[in-house]
Formats: sequence, C-alpha cells, structure tokens
Amino acid sequence: MRVVLAEDLALLRDGLIRLLTAYDFEVVEAVDNGPSLVRALIAHQPEVAVVDVRLPPTFTDEGLLAAIEARSRIPGLPVLVLSQDVQPLYARELLTSPGGGVGYLLKDRVSDVGQFVDAIRRVAAGGSAMDPEVVAELLTRRSRDEPLRTLTAREREVLGLMAEGRSNGAIAGRLFVTEKAVGKHTNNIFSKLGLPPSADDNRRVLAVLAYLNS
Repeated sequence: MRVVLAEDLALLRDGLIRLLTAYDFEVVEAVDNGPSLVRALIAHQPEVAVVDVRLPPTFTDEGLLAAIEARSRIPGLPVLVLSQDVQPLYARELLTSPGGGVGYLLKDRVSDVGQFVDAIRRVAAGGSAMDPEVVAELLTRRSRDEPLRTLTAREREVLGLMAEGRSNGAIAGRLFVTEKAVGKHTNNIFSKLGLPPSADDNRRVLAVLAYLNS
C-alpha cells in the first residue's frame, strides 16, 4: 500500500517511515511542508496520505489545508490527519468532503501501534478513523442546535461511537447492549436529525458529520 507522509519534524518523520515500512506500507514520498504535500499527493495519488496538521510555512493548519486542496483535485483521496489538537472548522471541511476515506487522530492519544496501523488501513479502504476527543469537540460545538438537544444521553453516546467509524456490532460490544438495541438507537438518531439511515457504516458517519457541519 503506497503512502505519502507529511511531517516537519525529521526524527518523527523518520520514525514513521520506519514504522510504516515495517508494516508493509511503501512510503513513496515523505515531505515537510504544505506546498510539497499537495504536489506529492497529486503526483503519486497514493492509497492513503498520513498528514500532520502543522506544517511550514505557517505552522498552523497548513497540512490540513493541503489535504483539503488535494482532495478537491483528487476526489476521495484517503487522508489520515495527525494533530496535537482539534481544528474544528477545517476538520469538518475535510471530514464532510465527498468520497469517504478520512480520519483525524490526536498524536498524544496514539499509544497503540497496532490500532494506529489499523486506522491507516481503514481509511485507505474508504472508511473513517476518528479520535473520540475529536468527535466530542465537534459535537460540543453543535450542542446548542435544537435537533441535537432532542437526543437522549444514550443516543448521543451511540452517535459519538458511530462518528468514530464503529459498526452497530462494535457499538453494542462497547456499550454492553444488544445489536438490536443499537439499531433502534441509530434509527432514532437519524430520524431526529432528519437523516436517512443507511447500512453503509461510512456513509452514515459522513452523513452525521455533514449535519454537524451544516
């Protein structure tokens, strides 16, 4: 699986290259700034991009903006963002862009290499990988919206797990309830938010995030 990597810190960039290579990824190019990232993504069109948010020249959200620009030119380009914090505006713009294959993980909370690698593969396959704190931040910023206020505490919990990219079965296991109960909560959520339910896990996550971005 071909990967384009964007990370400005040389030691961390080299460490990620070695890690990805050890797990049978091919890092076709590793860059350290936003303009180079856009060029590399367009030139290689990799199976997935692993992108740090803060890149030169601005050291703010250059990586995120570069990923958004690349996806506008290559719709559906899978992108997994690594960040120190949540950039809500551009995070929602990336996560609600069409085509799926998006993820947003917080660096400080990536403590398991296996889960990190699984997240990359899931995004490359067109799925989603969301850190729970990112989901919480996006939900909190929309908490005053009337439709979200109609959700019960359990429905909000299910919604957060849905947005992480979890299936009904995985949600049931996390909450220690039956899959049928999760299905009922899911139907209630989509009904209250005015969104049609879907058997496609990735499509329903994107639908929820699209609503949060509206």
